[in-house]
Amino acid sequence: MQSGRISEHGFLADGRSAALVDRNGSVNWWCPERFDAPSVFGRLLDDDAGHWSIQPVGEFRVDRSYLDDSLVLRTVFTTSGGSVSVTDALALGPGERGHEIGRRSPGILARVVEGISGEVPMRLCYRPRFEYGRVTAYLVGRGDAVEATAGAARLRLRGDTPVSCGDGEATSRFTVRAGDTLGFTLGYAPTYDGGPPATPDAAEVVANALAGWRSWAGLHDYQGRYREQVRRSAMVVQGMTYQPSGAVVAAATTSLPEQLGGDRNYDYRFVWVRDFSLTLQALWRAACPDEATRQFAWVARAMGMIGDRPAPIMYGVQGERDLTEHRLDHLAGYAGSRPVLVGNDAWRQRQTDVLGEVLDAAWLMRHYLDPMVPEVRDLLRALADQAAEVWRLPDAGMWEARDADRHYLSSKVQCWTALDRAVRFGARIGDPADVARWAAARDEVRGTVLSRGWNERLGAYTGAFDSAELDASVLLMPLVGFLPAGDERMRSTMAVIQRRLCADGLVRRWDGDPAGFVICSFWLAGCLALAGETAAATDLFERVAARTNDLGLFAEQIDPATGEQLGNFPQAFSHIGLINAAGHLTEAEEQPAPTGAGHREGARG
Repeated sequence: MQSGRISEHGFLADGRSAALVDRNGSVNWWCPERFDAPSVFGRLLDDDAGHWSIQPVGEFRVDRSYLDDSLVLRTVFTTSGGSVSVTDALALGPGERGHEIGRRSPGILARVVEGISGEVPMRLCYRPRFEYGRVTAYLVGRGDAVEATAGAARLRLRGDTPVSCGDGEATSRFTVRAGDTLGFTLGYAPTYDGGPPATPDAAEVVANALAGWRSWAGLHDYQGRYREQVRRSAMVVQGMTYQPSGAVVAAATTSLPEQLGGDRNYDYRFVWVRDFSLTLQALWRAACPDEATRQFAWVARAMGMIGDRPAPIMYGVQGERDLTEHRLDHLAGYAGSRPVLVGNDAWRQRQTDVLGEVLDAAWLMRHYLDPMVPEVRDLLRALADQAAEVWRLPDAGMWEARDADRHYLSSKVQCWTALDRAVRFGARIGDPADVARWAAARDEVRGTVLSRGWNERLGAYTGAFDSAELDASVLLMPLVGFLPAGDERMRSTMAVIQRRLCADGLVRRWDGDPAGFVICSFWLAGCLALAGETAAATDLFERVAARTNDLGLFAEQIDPATGEQLGNFPQAFSHIGLINAAGHLTEAEEQPAPTGAGHREGARG
């Protein structure tokens, strides 16, 4: 049986990695060491790359949900003979609560099977495949457990039913009756790092994970519009956080395609500086200031001393810079979509928008940066200096084009953002001569964008200087305060994007983009809210928010024709977009923006 569709998966997290479980009860993705480590279950990318399924024998119906305010997943299977539930969780450290959850996760996946009614014959199939499916380990029964060791990793599966070990897999058949409870615990450990994998009681693991997630949720009381969607999205972002460092990865997976059968398949298990400012805004809006503070501390440490070197645009979860890309040619890819890639060569690109992202985030956090330590002051000054120089250069843009550098409008706008925030900081990061130089460069950027970015024939700002190609990234202009959303040309641009790039509420990045890009749709909703068009903004927001899967999860893109979710999953950027758009709608409801109004000082800081 093949892996389910992208949207059929649920998301489990433990503060250092993630697991994906489909509606049929199959764990199809798990990289237990950390988000970007080799998988032990990789069926999402190839049927032979490993999985662990627990499901009824024969036909069944499925109903599933997260247990309230948690990332503990409960799936109910209903058959002709009865019903049974499977509850899945990645273990948190014993007793971890609140902001400490995930700091010491033990690398354990627990599954609890409970009989609800009647009796249900069940089957278990455990097929670990190490190193992204390259290695099949010998499975050895030792007492009540099955051990598998290959290369640098080892697993230990312990459960309440006997299993038979065969050629690279362990299987079991058992019947669950009303009132029965059976537990299964799978522990991971490095091969040469001391003791064996831990396999504590599964029910205790689930109970501790549930209590830990609920304690975290209890610290964050967002009271704006769309409260439940925002709270769920904030929890997803928290689940995408590598807790030892505080870094938020872009997605839990690699190489899930933007287009079925296509080759735009990239590894997203890393941390993009581009996402940084928007992530901070989202956490701030979702009433998670402690997480936002950790995020800023992480990026400041990761960047180190910049000087006149180009600012790195992405990192590994512990701040690694070399993320060299290579192909896994032995994997067929999701729905035959190749290549499957590990690493991401975008780390080599120049993307000048990151300068604005960091300075914008610092401005948001300015009260928490007072008094400003010398390292942060030097970083912000160096980034502002770079923006004043490199804004004239072409770059790869925020969509990370791999063909040729261009003068992308969104990159220029974010250089303006960097300089604008540096001028606002003033003497806190530079002397009077610095501030005057930044202000002059800021004004030059603005004038150039307004003249060379506008296409009179289209009636819109376009993706690059002197271009006739639309690009939804220009929707950032009101969101960062470059132009009011009610500006005549900005309103025209929004209308052209709605007419040319939007289908059924889904905004594509450019003409020819195969699917709607979720965050672009939320950007448009935010722009409409800032322009005072709250009814249109509300309608768009609700149409897009309704396109999550049954668990409230978004991938990166959605096919407007089929509704199929595409791209890596779950996608932090999409959930960040939802949170920030809900914030704009909340602000518009509380204080409606008059025609011509745009970015309001204080709304983001």
